[in-house]
Amino acid sequence: MTVDSDWDDWLLREVEAADPDGLAIWYLGCNGFILKSSGDTTVFIDPYLGIGDPPRTVRMVPVPFNPEDVIEADAVLGTHEHVDHVHGPSQAPILAGTGADYYTTDSGHDVIREEGWTKNWSVTDDQLHEVTEGDTVEIGDLTVHVEPANDPDAEHPVSYVFEHESGTFFHGGDARPGEFAPVGEAYDIDLGVLAFGAIGNIDDKETGEPVRTQWYNDENMIVQAANELQLDTLLPSHWDMWKGMTTEPTVLHNHASSFAYPDSLTVAKIGDRVDL
Repeated sequence: MTVDSDWDDWLLREVEAADPDGLAIWYLGCNGFILKSSGDTTVFIDPYLGIGDPPRTVRMVPVPFNPEDVIEADAVLGTHEHVDHVHGPSQAPILAGTGADYYTTDSGHDVIREEGWTKNWSVTDDQLHEVTEGDTVEIGDLTVHVEPANDPDAEHPVSYVFEHESGTFFHGGDARPGEFAPVGEAYDIDLGVLAFGAIGNIDDKETGEPVRTQWYNDENMIVQAANELQLDTLLPSHWDMWKGMTTEPTVLHNHASSFAYPDSLTVAKIGDRVDL
């Protein structure tokens, strides 16, 4: 598979030209993000540039860049092994073109081996790093803590806490409530990403028949997770991505209004920048 961007390279060039005072965060649609720090550290989280598997899963947002066009990246992180989080055609060319390090769990490394990243792209073994809960990784001026995640659909999911002098950013992957309370107690999280989506009828892989399917937090679950994490600001992700799973994130203002957390809600669309 080759990636064909709908947007050419303007978003990547915008990231390269940025000179943030603290930590700048760009939303890539699905659950993908680019982080760039005041120390000129650039990190990609779960960048997915595929179109899904039509007609079962159909991408509903643009493909924002070609991975071969990335020329600045210090690291790429995957939260779990699903195709829209660990994906060779989306991520291996970034590693090959920049020499960036890649971090994901053991189940993510199973995908890397199955897809033959070191054989099919110019990726070396020393770029690939396995992480698990409790690990801490230093990437430029970012300190990244690997924390638990409750994703019943994944083999080994994790979440990531990014500490920077300007504040703390959290990425929960596709996780739901249940594992986040200790994370909320351990860190003062300024901005947290949680996956949000509708419950839809998705064709079963085996039978092809539509099946009621939930992959992400609904309105009540995402607010529960935000309270476990004690988030200052919640940024919902994934709500834009799959046909039959899309939803309207501004409804979360109503669901969150009577709870202690989050203090505020930030809704980003693909290509938007949020500053910490």
